[in-house]
Amino acid sequence: MRQALIVVASVLALAGCSAGSEEPFVGFGADPNIPSPEKDLLPRVNPAKAVGWPAGAAPTAPEGFVVTRFAGDLSHPRWLLVLPNGDVLVSEASSEPKDPEGLMDRIAQRIQAYAGALKPSPNRIMLLRDADGDGLAEMREVFASGLNRPQGMALVGDTLYIANTDALVATPYRDGQLRMEGIPKKVVDLPAGPINHHWVKNVVAAPDGQRLFVTSGSNSNIAENGMAAEENRAAILAVDPAAGTVKLYASGLRNPNGMAYEPTTGALWTAVNERDMLGDDLVPDYMTRVREGGFYGWPYSYFGDTVDERVEPQRPDLVDRAITPDYALGPHTASLGLTFYDAEAFPEAYRGGVFVGQHGSWNRKPLSGYRVVFVPFAGGMPQGEPQAFLTGFLNDRGQAMGRPVDVAVDGRGALLVTDDAGGAVWRVAPTAPAAQAAER
Repeated sequence: MRQALIVVASVLALAGCSAGSEEPFVGFGADPNIPSPEKDLLPRVNPAKAVGWPAGAAPTAPEGFVVTRFAGDLSHPRWLLVLPNGDVLVSEASSEPKDPEGLMDRIAQRIQAYAGALKPSPNRIMLLRDADGDGLAEMREVFASGLNRPQGMALVGDTLYIANTDALVATPYRDGQLRMEGIPKKVVDLPAGPINHHWVKNVVAAPDGQRLFVTSGSNSNIAENGMAAEENRAAILAVDPAAGTVKLYASGLRNPNGMAYEPTTGALWTAVNERDMLGDDLVPDYMTRVREGGFYGWPYSYFGDTVDERVEPQRPDLVDRAITPDYALGPHTASLGLTFYDAEAFPEAYRGGVFVGQHGSWNRKPLSGYRVVFVPFAGGMPQGEPQAFLTGFLNDRGQAMGRPVDVAVDGRGALLVTDDAGGAVWRVAPTAPAAQAAER
């Protein structure tokens, strides 16, 4: 009963506030509008209830593309890895019920349950195979089980790295393998502990395979648990797997998730979820190049040098050197996975651009995200207007039939999208005439 009253109070707090912008791309771009903050005493609560997909329903792609259910009946699918032989690994993990650590945690768990994200974690990786090339995975195997909320995966040579919530582990891999053999070996510990507010960890390998980069989200909204609880958090970490060492690579990134290398410049980019309780139109999530030793503002400032006055003590010295992110992705969109399109099946306009999975807001009115967006690139940087590429995740009642998470390009140049609330992996491919034209 107490939890219900807390959520009701938060809903009433939202009802008493002015709604955010209805513009589909509010807070997007290299120079987004940064409005004055609204100071909320309680989190605004406006999640979309997860209801699943009706029979035969699917998200909507632009004209010239077809969407198929690559795989369904999955248990909270999250991150993707396309293997060299075309097999697809998908991690299955979720937030788990636990004794709440205070008011914010109580609210968070109620919201997660409503949005379909709070359940016993499957803790496994599934292998999907489309051997006949029809866009449907006719084979599915449990590749690995007994993991600890696995998320990102990276293959370097014959070693598969898996980012559990508390450790980076490694296991041998050979081409076409259907199941992990033996127990994975721990490479390094990762920040976890009893709070573990942003538990998701992702991993990518440097092009030479000598280092691995791991995302580590903050343990709070604005360091209200103290900076001691944020050691090696709100950061991207560099791991030397040969030496078994981990060090800070870039910091001040509140909750980084997706990572990918831009194909023209080779720069590492990441998608980052920003802070809450400053209003419906603050603070925009973003994607940005990751600079070694770079500091991106959290918790002391956002989108460069805009000071967050709620944080105590203030650190003007850090605000002075905060890097302004390269491209805003809208407030509360929960931008997660990102991938650069480096294949040839899609029309020319998509080559080199980036796709971003926007999981969707839980604390904004109107709802934001719940789609996959595309941003064109030229010369290694965003150029042109953002586009809503994969939509239709919300029904006409504002309920979530699905929520996109990660995005990846498969071996045939189609786009794969995980949908944790819908329990599916969607595949977006050009219609036959477009695909034939690309081959010519």
